[in-house]
Amino acid sequence: MPRIDSETVAKILDAADIVEVVSDFVHLQRRGANYIGLCPFHNERTPSFSVSKSKGICKCFSCGKGGSAVNFIMMHEQMSYNEALRYLAKKYNIEIVEKELTQEEREQETERESLLAVNEYALQHFKHNLTETTEGRNIGLAYFRQRGINDEMIERFNLGYAIDKRDEMLSDAISKGYKEKYLLKTGLVGKTEKGDYYDRFRGRVIYPVSSISGKIVAFGGRVLRSDKAGGKYVNSPESEIYRKSYELYGLYQAKSAIVKHNKCILVEGYMDVISMHQSGIENVVASSGTSLTEGQIRLIHRFTENITVIYDADPAGIKASLRGIDMILAEGMNVKVLQLPAGDDPDSFSQSHSSTEVEEYLESHEIDFIKFKINILLDGVGNDPIKRANVVAAIVRSIAVIPAEISRVAYIKECSFTLGFDEKILANEVAKIRSQILEQEYKRKKSEEARHIKDEQAKEENLQDETASQELIDAVTPGSALVNEILKKDRSQQLKSFEKSILRYAIKYGMGDFKYSTDKDGNAVFCKVIDFLQVTMQQENLRFSNLKYQKIFDEVVLMHEAWSKDRQKFEIQALNRRNEMWVDGETQIRNEAQTLDEITRRENELKAKCDEYYIKLMQDYDFNYVERRLTSSQDDDLRNISTELVTEKYQLSKIHTKYARVPEERDMLSELLPRAIYELENEILELDIKDLNDKIKAECANSTPDFGIVEEYISQIKNMQTLKMQFARHMGDRVVTPTSRR
Repeated sequence: MPRIDSETVAKILDAADIVEVVSDFVHLQRRGANYIGLCPFHNERTPSFSVSKSKGICKCFSCGKGGSAVNFIMMHEQMSYNEALRYLAKKYNIEIVEKELTQEEREQETERESLLAVNEYALQHFKHNLTETTEGRNIGLAYFRQRGINDEMIERFNLGYAIDKRDEMLSDAISKGYKEKYLLKTGLVGKTEKGDYYDRFRGRVIYPVSSISGKIVAFGGRVLRSDKAGGKYVNSPESEIYRKSYELYGLYQAKSAIVKHNKCILVEGYMDVISMHQSGIENVVASSGTSLTEGQIRLIHRFTENITVIYDADPAGIKASLRGIDMILAEGMNVKVLQLPAGDDPDSFSQSHSSTEVEEYLESHEIDFIKFKINILLDGVGNDPIKRANVVAAIVRSIAVIPAEISRVAYIKECSFTLGFDEKILANEVAKIRSQILEQEYKRKKSEEARHIKDEQAKEENLQDETASQELIDAVTPGSALVNEILKKDRSQQLKSFEKSILRYAIKYGMGDFKYSTDKDGNAVFCKVIDFLQVTMQQENLRFSNLKYQKIFDEVVLMHEAWSKDRQKFEIQALNRRNEMWVDGETQIRNEAQTLDEITRRENELKAKCDEYYIKLMQDYDFNYVERRLTSSQDDDLRNISTELVTEKYQLSKIHTKYARVPEERDMLSELLPRAIYELENEILELDIKDLNDKIKAECANSTPDFGIVEEYISQIKNMQTLKMQFARHMGDRVVTPTSRR
């Protein structure tokens, strides 16, 4: 796969809106200047995933994952950097200009890309078979027509057909250059004990399974001949790109409708989803005939808190599926249930009713899970007190798994009223079960933590075993290379937080201008953040002890030329936006102003406002330039470390900002940047003084100490302490406090 050129990459990064990108996978709600939602990278019931539109970054303040739009797509979809860029380019209709890969770059292409490529080939192959071959039209297409599926749904769900020959697809795939090992790993072909290959899905209609981003990760195939050996359905096996417990059929097609209606409808099979979509009900997904899993529920929860489960009229199947409702409740979701008329399933019901009739039936017949479960479990119980008590116990267990206390209380009241049981007794039973659930959860977490600690200890012991050779033992002597390396690493660790602070300013504000000083006439002198940091560190002979930090800092320093070219392009856009603002304002003035004086006054105000808007656009571009480029960098170190540094975990609470105006960080750079340098130098002096004191102690411990050397060490310490006092004065003079609100 060729590599995308740098200019196209820049277009993609500029076009990508982090809120739009994340919203394709997570239901976001606005909270102040940012957006929040449930983290897609770990299990949670309360939102901790924050998305900043202005910064172009997302961050989970629980698990720590996040980054730019590119980084988000890479992590969420397990894509390479190149794949993530292609995904965003497709989303924003950006034409990709490519360059050929080197041999080394070709070798770095992942197995995942190959598996997805094979599945994409199979998708097109099956679709071609369905409409362009005689067998496909006579058997596969005829089947879908007989089931009432129209061309629009066939295209939307990429339905297909596999020719009923032993190795028809295999032969075609090999002739097109696809490798047998990837055909095997995706499950498109199988292998007998004798070593013969065969098409897994031959003679079946095909239902492709898409990931949440639209990648084809698996297939389901339904046999049409009654004399065919094997089960009715054959599905792809799990692979690196497909885990069935974390996929829902139709979610890619339904996610927008789920967010729009703030509800997800859950059915069982492929045809249920397709027929419901055809009837106009598009917020529908299926568990594809498997038992509902926690992973699938969490997937839905990222888009909505409301779920309606549709069951057919089979009482035995309904009772077996009630466990799934308890799992949904345990995730903190609101559950309703709908039972279709006898003899119907979602497919047949939606095919035999109009779109309006289906919608009206759904709205009028979905009921709360408590009523539904009580009705199902009481069926056939009669007045038997033991059976009735068992029903109550089952209902209580469902209520107990609900995380929100207020919801549990409401359900206890309803259960008490419906079943005629004392509310206090039910509440006590719920409390007992709830306590057991929490205890089990606590033990599970402790067990996981202990297992994690044990694994880490095992890794550490293995590492020690591998390195504990006689050469290592001999090397551990004062002044040896090994000891010096250990001391160097220890020193680097102690300086890390101070170096991190400086690097953070370089990334977050690198190309922005701040007030550096004033000239003799009292005029402000401005300097770029990265220029100030680079020159100051050179003058003070400072370098980052952390090599990765130095690498990133050097990368920022080298961005000047690229920034200058990109800024010229952006300036044209900024001027156009300023002019549009002027034209709109001028039109409004001409329509509203009554006198010439009013026109002149308002035009002057408008001009000042437009100029201010233009200046802010340019300033924001400069300040955000480095951050936007590095957090979307192809280099893993640059991208990951930069993302970590610029995402802030904590924000000032309202109590700190209600009566005081807290200036923005970038308005205080003239104070903060020198202070960061002073603090790093001060810590270096602290470490140097400690090293000299250790040397003095070691020299005095000798049987014949050299007091001349000791005096030299003491003299160096005095000089360093003088410098420390100077740094202390600088840092003390530059304390920044919130200014009172006037």
